[in-house]
Amino acid sequence: MSKNRIAIVTGSSRGIGAATAEVLAGLGYAVCVNYVADKTSAESIVASLNENGGRAIAVKADVSRELEVAHLFERVDKELGVLTALVNNAGILKPQTRVEDMDEHRINAILTTNVTSAFLCCKYAIKRMSSRYDGKGGAIVNVSSAASRIGSPGEYVDYAASKGAMDSLTRGLSLEVADEGIRVNCVRPGVIYTQMHADGGEPERVDRVAASVPMKRGGQPSEVANAVAWLLSDEASYVTGTFVEASGGR
Repeated sequence: MSKNRIAIVTGSSRGIGAATAEVLAGLGYAVCVNYVADKTSAESIVASLNENGGRAIAVKADVSRELEVAHLFERVDKELGVLTALVNNAGILKPQTRVEDMDEHRINAILTTNVTSAFLCCKYAIKRMSSRYDGKGGAIVNVSSAASRIGSPGEYVDYAASKGAMDSLTRGLSLEVADEGIRVNCVRPGVIYTQMHADGGEPERVDRVAASVPMKRGGQPSEVANAVAWLLSDEASYVTGTFVEASGGR
């Protein structure tokens, strides 16, 4: 792989995505901070990264829509260079409820935003990284969740199911492109202090469930970001199709 490391981090205007952009920039990556709505936060992150000697751009794109994904990757091609790393982090959570109270609009929104987006971004990354397209290789990390194993009963079974799909994507794609110079891995965060819990209707959820975590605390976004960065790095050059549990033992 080229020493010019260039990364797209989807959904990186806040939380784990923002922390990942910051960690990667600190390691010398040029970073595309992708966002769909919060332009102010995305541009603030980019300004901070550039002021600290990094190279970053903010690109608005709903990554569940193919035309917008194509535009996102084209911006990176023109403004940063040849992509070497993709972090599929974009995702949403809806208010806590049981399955019998979910409607098609909620279910489809979760699956489209959390799963379709990852497939589309992988598609466009492969066409830049794969040796089949004369690419020089690269690495993809999918951000799943411990919910894919736990199931999140009574709260977010739809979200858990979407992360189960991310797990399957990781394993299947890792085998599909293993001999094309692309590594595909996954991080499964546990309960992490991010704004996403407010989206689910319980801003203090991490504190409520921390006692059920073997380490007896919630995690910080930077702790997940460091795991992502390792999987993207040359130190993980013989690692693919692998899942890193950043969940405090849960």
